[in-house]
Amino acid sequence: MSELITVNIDGKECKAVEGEYILNVARANDIFVPAICYLTRCSPTLACRLCLVEADGKQVYSCNAKVKDGMTITTTTENIAKERKAIMEVYDVNHPLQCGVCDQSGECELQNYTLYMGVDKQDYAVRDVDRPTSVWGVMSYDPGLCIVCEKCVTVCKDMIGSAALSTVKRGADALDKQYKENMPKDAYAMWNKLNKNLIGFNEDNCIDCGECISVCPVGALASTDFKYKSNAWELEKIPASNSYSSDCSLLYYEVKNESIDKNQVKKIYRVTNDSHYTSLSGAARFGFDYSNKVENKDEAEFKNTIEKLKSADTVLFNSFITNEEAYILQQLKEKIGFNLVNSDALNYKKFLNSFSSITGKSLYNGTLKDVHNSNFVISVGSYFKSDAPAVRFAFNNSISINKGAGLYFHPLNDTTIEGFGKKSKTIETIFHTPLAEEAVLFFILDQFGKDLPVDVASYIESFRETRVKTVSEMIKEKVVETVTDEETGGTKEVTKMVPKKVSKEVEYTYTKLLDIIGHDETLLEIIAAMLLKKDTFSLVLGEDLYSHPNSENLAKIAGLIEKYTDFKVVVIPSNTNTLGASQICDLSDQIVGNTVGYNVKADYEISALGDGDLDMPSLNQQEGTFTNIDKKVVPTNAALPYFGYTLNDIANEILDCKKENTIDYTSNIFEKIAFDDLDNYFTNSMVETRGYDLKVFDLPWSDVVKQIDNATLEGTIIYNANPINQFNEFTAKSKNLTKDITALYLSSKMLENLGLDINDTVNITTQNGDVDLNIVIDNQLDGDIAYVPTFEKNCETKKLFAGYRYINANIKKV
Repeated sequence: MSELITVNIDGKECKAVEGEYILNVARANDIFVPAICYLTRCSPTLACRLCLVEADGKQVYSCNAKVKDGMTITTTTENIAKERKAIMEVYDVNHPLQCGVCDQSGECELQNYTLYMGVDKQDYAVRDVDRPTSVWGVMSYDPGLCIVCEKCVTVCKDMIGSAALSTVKRGADALDKQYKENMPKDAYAMWNKLNKNLIGFNEDNCIDCGECISVCPVGALASTDFKYKSNAWELEKIPASNSYSSDCSLLYYEVKNESIDKNQVKKIYRVTNDSHYTSLSGAARFGFDYSNKVENKDEAEFKNTIEKLKSADTVLFNSFITNEEAYILQQLKEKIGFNLVNSDALNYKKFLNSFSSITGKSLYNGTLKDVHNSNFVISVGSYFKSDAPAVRFAFNNSISINKGAGLYFHPLNDTTIEGFGKKSKTIETIFHTPLAEEAVLFFILDQFGKDLPVDVASYIESFRETRVKTVSEMIKEKVVETVTDEETGGTKEVTKMVPKKVSKEVEYTYTKLLDIIGHDETLLEIIAAMLLKKDTFSLVLGEDLYSHPNSENLAKIAGLIEKYTDFKVVVIPSNTNTLGASQICDLSDQIVGNTVGYNVKADYEISALGDGDLDMPSLNQQEGTFTNIDKKVVPTNAALPYFGYTLNDIANEILDCKKENTIDYTSNIFEKIAFDDLDNYFTNSMVETRGYDLKVFDLPWSDVVKQIDNATLEGTIIYNANPINQFNEFTAKSKNLTKDITALYLSSKMLENLGLDINDTVNITTQNGDVDLNIVIDNQLDGDIAYVPTFEKNCETKKLFAGYRYINANIKKV
């Protein structure tokens, strides 16, 4: 841990890490410094210049100036106050006076700072120009309201990794020359830039996450589904957790009553977050509109459900449930004796158990914060684009902010990841063949392992061989030339050192693991260059590995990496509460006899999707907890009412309990902590105060792993993955999300190679079945592997796959 230093801010002694930005240190110590353009986890833009402070007698921008031991900082002086007030006057020039209908009114930073700086007159003016509103997919951009603070550009580049937004030039009258002479210099510089620019949009790069809307300090960027729907002060903020993926990020459901009549019904108007601390996927931000609207309890069907469960041989469920629901299902299993089946959680549980058999610890040692803070990150087995948005954000953020580097191993050629490299020059994307993941993990162990067990070291050594290559280098060669002697008129010899390019042969160590991966020795050179000045390492492992035919061995090799390298390892839970369900439930892979489904297809269905035999509440109608990717048990709250039966009612009937609410089970699960005692917030110093950490236990361990299975998939391959922001049956029912269809998603290159047309319907046949699908071109995909979604509950495409996400397929035109 870095040594703490002491600085003095406005007379207050503050502890800090040397190199921190002054602004962050001030905020962590509850000292206010105004700033519109700065985001804590992103790079400074110096766009607004409001954060001026005086450090050791010199005026600096606190968002970009770093603390030093013994530094004395004053946040306000007479000159700084003058600059700040002038800046706010400039921001108010030609800003539309439509606060009464603006979506940001009531939480607008322009409003707040105009009042805070005491702006009560206008000394500046310039003729305005027409700036029409644009609609960019899920968002609306009003350049008339835009103050070009560049927060949206910064978060898209430094956090999301899309670079879909940028500043672009616009037509404008030049500022009067007298302003340059008479205005405070920072106010003039800011205005001169503001007057010439607005925000541009690249649709091909956008992933519809909406993070730009979240960071916009004014009403320039707004969600198209929220615009002009409500005033901010009318909305009640309900803290909750993202229910669509395992980051379970802190979010706020913002609700109010739909009408003023006596039968008032609450409605979610939008989902928000604080981008200083966390970022959301588009599914979390926009897929909030579905809930299971049940007005009363169906007593007859409830009694039928009890009988169906008592006679069930198998209960199937997925991982989009709370810990409390998983706990109740486990208690019912123990009482009745049915098989409890969740293939996602079971695959993850087996992988984690095998991983732990090597590490000797019950859980992996890394977190998303570790990834954010690393300067060298490797990803294996995760399709960032749709599998794990928060991991993608952390991966990109580590490279953008920490001057980091990364390796991305995956069979699908996702050009959005390649885009990170185009901006940073420090990402290498390695698109290997499916089933090569064992070689990938052994390669990582080979490159980074220290003091490996003898058998493992010997096996890795068996892949190595000494090779010779020819390299070129520049040398200086001594050359003697005869030249004219200007003094005597004769000649003389002169010795010169002349550059010369020569070739020589050098030996190097090659590993044949690269042949299996499908790369060559250039990867070794790239990694060597990347590792310069790198000292914090993270490895993220994705769900391709959990259903892999050799998942047990993959998990053990991954365990060796955690144990014998400097990497912090994150084993990404594949769905929202995969980790929680895997820890709570005794799971089976046997589906037998009478089946009951909890939010999944079965003979009898108990469902929050509104299509079952007995209704249940959706996750935005429940209180409960999730176990997230960081191994924390975090709370979520109900945003909307639910008037039907819950799983707790079933438990009360069958288990003979008298629990009033489902959350009465919270203290029975991991720790004896009641739901109402769980916190759910971040502090100004970026400390996450949410729920509690799972305990890590010591376990028996060994260092035994198997050798690589050299099996391959040949021919045309399809992959089980969903479009951006589609995760499950619940996102499929959201009307706010883009209505993606179940289709064959492929690159233009693959379309051409298959001899197909975009308007064709194709039949896809695998060893498990066949289905007819339309074609969709994914412009963010390259290469010759297509993907097929399975996010809809009853979609026929599920029958194409049998565990592993990759499979050979025959694709032909219908």
